[in-house]
Amino acid sequence: MTVSHAPPPATPSVTVEEPPPRTPPDLEAVTPANVRRSRLPAVPRWVRRTVGPLLLAVWQVSSATAILHPDVLASPGTIARAGADLVADGTLPSAMGVSLQRVVAGLLLGGTIGTALALVSGLSRLGEDLVDATVQMLRTVPWVGLIPLFIIWLGIGEAPKVALIALGVAFHLYLNVYAGIRGVDAQLIEAGTSLGLGRWGLVRHVVLPGAMPGAMTGLRYSLATAWLALVFGESINADAGIGFLMNQAREFFRTDVIVVCLVVYAFLGLTADVIVRILERLLLQWRPTFTGQ
Repeated sequence: MTVSHAPPPATPSVTVEEPPPRTPPDLEAVTPANVRRSRLPAVPRWVRRTVGPLLLAVWQVSSATAILHPDVLASPGTIARAGADLVADGTLPSAMGVSLQRVVAGLLLGGTIGTALALVSGLSRLGEDLVDATVQMLRTVPWVGLIPLFIIWLGIGEAPKVALIALGVAFHLYLNVYAGIRGVDAQLIEAGTSLGLGRWGLVRHVVLPGAMPGAMTGLRYSLATAWLALVFGESINADAGIGFLMNQAREFFRTDVIVVCLVVYAFLGLTADVIVRILERLLLQWRPTFTGQ
């Protein structure tokens, strides 16, 4: 028997049409922000830094042309001569020395109290329960309004002046040191514990370094408050100091001496801020910071 095999059916050819090439979308060039800013007309930096001297020149011209009366505000030249006279006769250096002594004494006293209370409250829940509520309550009391009580309690000598400065300093340091302690990352505490650090080891090597940025911020606020408190403190029957010079100048309408004293306050405050910045660079070398663009 012969078996015939039929040929397999022919496979129909399928033509696959290729899709038409896609046209790429129109792309818009994106210019970085710093490049966009650079297209604006750039003002040289030295020009921007001349704003202060320009205002000083306008002030001098206004005084010279009698637009600004001397009883309202003395001219820069008159102020410079008054400052030179106060330095020449030793009045201004002596007043600066007295005021600096008061600020340093108040800063040391208030800084010690504020930092100690912050450590007690920040490192212990029991300390927080005993200290924090009382400090927060006292902080809301206007410390300048306590001047009459300080006079009654401490007299009219140096004690009320130093106490007023110490009070203003203590609150700023307490708040910032306490916030710095409580702001330490809990994972760092766990890492220190896993490495075998005890309680005081954690405080010394983890908590206190982590709270140091807050302490430096509190110190800067405290210095500003110390100079502000000094102005009020030296109004308490003071017979020396920068505030005493300002009170005398106010009685005789010496606006030139008043401005000299204000410039001295600003200079001393700026010097104190520079010292704190140097301390920050020394104590916070481990912390990278943004320095501007």
